[in-house]
Amino acid sequence: MSEASVKYSVVVPLYNEESVVDELYQRLTRVMKQLGGSYELVLVEDGSADSTLEKLKEIAEKDEHVVVVGLRRNFGQTPALAAGFDCSRGEVIVSMDGDLQHLPEEIPAFLEKIEEGYDVVSGWREKRVDNLIMRKIPSRAANWLASKISGVDIHDFGTTFKAYKRQIIQDLRLYGEMHRFIPALVSSSGAKIIEIPIKNIERQAGKSNYGISRTFRVAFDLITLRFLLGYITRPLHFFGKAAFYCIVAACLILAYVLFDKLYFNVPIFMAHGPLTAAGISLLLMGMIFISTGLLGEMISRVYFEATDRKIYAVRKIFRKQSR
Repeated sequence: MSEASVKYSVVVPLYNEESVVDELYQRLTRVMKQLGGSYELVLVEDGSADSTLEKLKEIAEKDEHVVVVGLRRNFGQTPALAAGFDCSRGEVIVSMDGDLQHLPEEIPAFLEKIEEGYDVVSGWREKRVDNLIMRKIPSRAANWLASKISGVDIHDFGTTFKAYKRQIIQDLRLYGEMHRFIPALVSSSGAKIIEIPIKNIERQAGKSNYGISRTFRVAFDLITLRFLLGYITRPLHFFGKAAFYCIVAACLILAYVLFDKLYFNVPIFMAHGPLTAAGISLLLMGMIFISTGLLGEMISRVYFEATDRKIYAVRKIFRKQSR
């Protein structure tokens, strides 16, 4: 297939999924053939310790619609998705998990919304089957915060099951675990976003690669998201606020101490030693925040002019050779 002939790309990161690879491929192929348009399956093998890569290579050797991207080690879901996006050629890109908790049969519902004119279609696990304490509650809190921070009114940022128009994400650079916040990241460019309900089922085989530790990573990513959406091109404004509060507090404290000294001749270090130290510390902190903001301004400009460095390393790309 030529690059111009590919209409749909389905990007699936896989890590230790040897037990479901064959079924995943068969169901994806059946769905995509029924759609009728040209397609490719971009299967990203994220440094699995089992035979996932071997199974994928066998599939790629038989089917020209399959592209297998083998990463050198386990980089994580965001880099794996970034690798898949970069290697895909479709006008519309669908991303989903490879453990069959996302049903390939629901892909047409995403594509219908894309055809209606939406730029991003995000899945919503309306009825989740996850553990209440370990997954549901932290997820709801994170989704609520992400919605408030980004201004994007969707319920489920965490699911990988999404569809995108190529032009929306082709220049997007993903870091950390920011793949879940792609709708928020592209919203600032005016992307038209909609959310559709999807089924959420138990894993059929293998074990989940997610744990409670991911909640803490998501929390830090939310802080990053707030910075990226509001201050990536003006970091001094972000640090400037902290500097302003510190300097104002320092001035008030030191003004009180000096007033006591000048009008009541109170010995500063005897009567207000800790308070004076706090004022000086806050003043120094304010100066540090300003310096950090200025450094951030310079780094931000370097970032936007830097070389196109990737956050993953591809070992080899496998495709069926055209005859």
